[in-house]
Order: sequence, then C-alpha cells, then structure tokens
Amino acid sequence: MRDIKDAFARFWPLTRGDRKWLALIIVCVIVSALAETASILLFAQLTDHALKAGSLSAFWGPAAAWLGAAALGALVGYLGNSLATWTAERFVLRLRANVFRHVQDLPPHFFQRHRQGDLVERLTGDVEAIEQMVVSGVVGTISAAFSAVFYATAALWLRWDLALVTFLLAPLFLVTARRFSGRIKKASQDERTADGAITSVVEESLGNVVLTQAYNRRRAEEKRLEREARAWMRASVRGARASEMYEQFVEVVETLCVLAVIGLGAWEISQGRMTLGQLLAFAAFLGYLYPPIRNLGRLGLTFTAATAGAERLNEILDARPAVTDPAEPVAPWPVRGWVGIHGASFRYPGAERACLQDITFTAGPGELILVTGPSGAGKSTLSKLLTRFYDPTAGVICLDGVPLTDLPLEFLRENVTLLPQETLILSGTVRENIEAGRPGASREEIEQAARDAAAHDFITALPDGYDTEIAPGTAALSGGQLQRIAIARAMLRSSTVLVLDEPTAGLDALAARRVVQPLRRLMAGRTTIMITHDLSLAADADRILVVDSGRLVEAGTHTELLARGGTYARLAAPLPETVTGGRADDTLILRV
Repeated sequence: MRDIKDAFARFWPLTRGDRKWLALIIVCVIVSALAETASILLFAQLTDHALKAGSLSAFWGPAAAWLGAAALGALVGYLGNSLATWTAERFVLRLRANVFRHVQDLPPHFFQRHRQGDLVERLTGDVEAIEQMVVSGVVGTISAAFSAVFYATAALWLRWDLALVTFLLAPLFLVTARRFSGRIKKASQDERTADGAITSVVEESLGNVVLTQAYNRRRAEEKRLEREARAWMRASVRGARASEMYEQFVEVVETLCVLAVIGLGAWEISQGRMTLGQLLAFAAFLGYLYPPIRNLGRLGLTFTAATAGAERLNEILDARPAVTDPAEPVAPWPVRGWVGIHGASFRYPGAERACLQDITFTAGPGELILVTGPSGAGKSTLSKLLTRFYDPTAGVICLDGVPLTDLPLEFLRENVTLLPQETLILSGTVRENIEAGRPGASREEIEQAARDAAAHDFITALPDGYDTEIAPGTAALSGGQLQRIAIARAMLRSSTVLVLDEPTAGLDALAARRVVQPLRRLMAGRTTIMITHDLSLAADADRILVVDSGRLVEAGTHTELLARGGTYARLAAPLPETVTGGRADDTLILRV
C-alpha cells in the first residue's frame, strides 16, 4: 500500500490541467450509475404491475421511463468513456514527454549502464502502466465505488434484512485481492524487465547483423533471445495464473451470494412478504453490486502491478543530470573563440581513478590544436568536457575567459560545435540531416554547406537528391559520404569553436583523404581542437598536445616534437611498409 501511495503522489501532479475533465468524467459515471439503478427499479415495477397482472395499459408508463433512463445512461456513458480515453491518452503523452525530456539531459555513462531496449520499454509499457493507476484507476475506482453505493442503497431499500445478510460476503472480494497482490506485483516486475531485455536483444542483434552473420553467431543470438523470451513467458504465466485464480474464486463467491438471495427470496415469497418483482429487482441489484466490488479488488491488483512500472520509471527520473544550467547565467555575448583549460582533472562517476589529471592549455581564434596520444589516454573525455557533457572534478574550463559552468547549456553548444567520433545520422532526408546543424536554414545555405563539405556532387547524384531518405546504418552511402554530410551539418552551424573527435575514424585511406579537404575548410577561421590518432593534419597544427595516462606529457609543433624523439615521435613513426591504393596519390602511411 505504501508503494502505491508513493507512486500516486509522484505522478498525480501530471494530471494538473485535466482535473476539470476528470471531474466531468466522474459526474458522467454517477449519472450513469443512477440511470442503471432507476432502470432496475422500473423493471421491478413493470414485473409486478404489468407482467404479473397481464395489463398492457400498466406497461407503457414504466416501459417509457425505463427506455428514457437507458437512453440517458447510454448517452452519458458514451460521453464519459470517450472523455476518459482522451484524458488518459493526454496523461500518457505528458508523462512520456516528461520522462523523455529528462532522459535527454542524462550523462553518457547513464546510457552505458542501461540497455537501450530496456529504456524503450520504460518509455512505452511502464508509462502506460502508470496511466492505468493514475487516470484510469482513479476513474475506475470512483465508478465502482458509486455504483456499489447506489446498488447497495437500492437493495437495502427493497429489503434491508436480506441485503445485510448478502453484504457479509462482500469483504471476501477485497481480502482475496489483497492476498493475491504480492505475487501479481512480483510477476509484473519480472515481466516488464524481461520485456525490456527482449527489446534489447532484438535491437542489438539487428544492429550487429553483419557481425552475427560473419561470425556464424545466428544460433547464439537465437539462444539469447530464447533465454529472455522464456523468462518473459514464465513471468507472464505466473501473473496470468494468479489473476485467473482470483477471478475464478470471486466467481464462486458471487454465485454463492446469488443462490443465497434466490433461496431466501423464494422463502419470502412463499410467506407473502415479498413480490416476484421485488425478488427479481433485488437479485438484479446484487448482480450489479458484486461486479463493482470485484472491480475494486481488481483495481487494487492493477495498482499493485503499476507500482512495478513506477519503480522502473523512478530509476530514470531519480537519475541526476551531470550538468545543469547555472542559477544566474552570464548574459550572451558575441563569442570570439578563446578556449582556456586550467588545471582540469576528471573522474567518471563510480571510477576508481581520474582519467584526466591537471590538463592546462589555451586555444585562440583561428588556431588548430591537435590532441593525440595512445588509446585510452583520456583524449575523448576532453571533448566531453569542452562541450560540457561533464564538468571537471577539479580546475576550470573557460570560453572567452568565462567559466563554462556560468553559461547556459544552449548558448554554449550553439557556440561550440562537436563533430563526434561516431558519424551520427538521423532518420530523414539528406537535407534534414544537414539542416539539423541550424534549423530553419535556407535551401541555399544548406547546399552551400554541402558544397564546402565536398558533398554536393554525390548528393545530387542520388535518386531524390537532397530529398533522399537516409537512416543510421544506411547502405546507400559510404562511410566517407556520411561523414561529409556530418561535416556539412557542422559547417552550417557556423560556431566559433570546433571540437573534432577522431573525424577520420573508421574511414579507409581514400575516404579519409577525401574528408581532409572539407575538414580544412570547416576549421578555417575557427578555434579548432582536434582529437585524433590520424596525424595527416599534424603539420598544419599550430600546436600538438600529447596526452598519456590522463596527463599532458608533451606540447609543441609537429617539427619540434619530432626533434625531441619522445612519445609523439613514436606515435608518428611510419610502419616499415606502406599500403598503396590504385593511384600513387592515394598512398597512405599507416601509423599507430
């Protein structure tokens, strides 16, 4: 019960703005229950005065009133149910948007700890479970409560002594529901967890289908899916068995109550203390009374199951963003592009040691600062600090002398563009992918950015040109072409500071060479910090920083660092052999 109260208290505020509609739904529920009660009383009158007497004249009045009550109940019921569905879907829409908005503010390590499919399940199935508790559950509870009160009152009015006898069995429904709630909650938790696991396995397998096929992993993937599916099946069957056992037990209790009423009623009729119409009406009231009581018990089980979804959503909502906007942000200004990192250190949450320690350097407008070093040295973490996915655990990073922690995140990321290591493509047209750099850009601006990125020619050669649909993992374009679309997106953004994280990673020699020239145009006039293993642009860099084991171990120009013969010289040393493409100008010296 405590879990239900906590979940309800957390999510009920999201109904603000719809509570007037909930009140109207409740009015419709009350009117509908009253109409149903009136119909049963009119049925009793019709039985005693028209059917028993065989009088057609006594039929028309009660029949017309009964039809009117039924029509009113149907109209009000339709309006109430339609409004309830609309209100429930509005709540789902609002809750899902709130959770999704919160998820987008969470740091990268959160997504590394949670499988994507499981997060998808929380944003779909778990959100709908919360709605069943907060909106549909409230309406259902009030509907069942008012119906039970009206039918019980009418039964008491007809024969209070018989009613009291039959009411003694009513608490059995609630006691039974309470006994079944624990096992249903556990089964619901297991089922939702397994749902997320199944979605994750399917997404991972489809996303890595080349690996699956190339390494003959099809059977292994099938076994992985079967393992998760069996876990889901076991949980689903447990929950279904518990629910079905509850339903069947309640059915037996309800039948017992009805038989008791009929037996007592027959005795009362034989003694002349009750009419047939009264008995039928009394039995009808009990027949209508027990379903709402049963529904109250079932709603208790629904609430219990919904707490499993609430706990999973709370895990997301309780996760805190790594960075937030400052309470008193600095007013925007025309950014010049001075970047300063002063004694910055960083350790990921939960990590035992820092991955960056006491990093200090500056970069000015128009400068190219190249950051290199062995794998795992902490270079990519630097890009996350510069774009403020995280804040340093020590030291400070400044833009034009202003600490990044004093800047609104939106303003910072409008002026510091990240070209990440992974080529990020959105599902949509080529034009939409480039326009994502600056929403609202004109057609001419988009195409000029594509020309600057050396992408215009291959885009126009596509079947639908800029309107060609592409998606992550598309086979319609090569890795180099997709990277040039990403470069065009960055060019369109036109920010003063550019952070490049392994811009040629994953590209073959020819594709890498084709990307270099657009990169030169992208970097022109901007403060550029390039994090890379590829030293093909090293000679163009104003300064090269070598990071090793989280520390800045060397700094200087390409020529200076080669002359010193340190870590950089080893990284830049060519392998004994070269790999040559089809033409002499495609030769690429591989470096480690």
